[in-house]
Amino acid sequence: MSTTGASYVGKSMSFDEYGGKSIKFDIWDTAGQEKYRALTKIFYKDASIAILVYDITRKESFDELKSYWHNQIKDYAPKNTIVAIAANKSDLFEKEQVPETEARAFAKNIGAIFRLTSAYTAAGIEDLFRAIGSKYLDPNFVDEEKKPMAKKTKNTVTLNKDKVVNKNNIEKKKRC
Repeated sequence: MSTTGASYVGKSMSFDEYGGKSIKFDIWDTAGQEKYRALTKIFYKDASIAILVYDITRKESFDELKSYWHNQIKDYAPKNTIVAIAANKSDLFEKEQVPETEARAFAKNIGAIFRLTSAYTAAGIEDLFRAIGSKYLDPNFVDEEKKPMAKKTKNTVTLNKDKVVNKNNIEKKKRC
């Protein structure tokens, strides 16, 4: 079902990791069609969060996200607006026209949260809103997808050519 003009839905979520704080998301879905674009600027004015959605099966929707929608957010939304990119229709990955790596690189370049989603199956939607809410509640939030791999130090064993050294630096004879 496509949007004509704009539609609204509210969604409340509780974030236990932030002391049970709740966020009520007022979600305005603005139509992407060119004939409705004059309406969209009014929605940016007081936005705290902007979710830019593209269809993974249509390269032109991603190109438009980069060249038009992202610029609209930069030009008309408050400077501290949290931006997220939703790669929609992940359930149709076999018809993908936009490489996920390209979309992730763009999201990283603009400091946006990125998630694969499917409006049809609801895959990734909850995770998208959890990441956005966490960023909203904690400006120092680092998206799990952007964190570098943590070095594992617990329960590690270092193998050397002639000996084995465990985590307490106790040398043992090498055995198979």
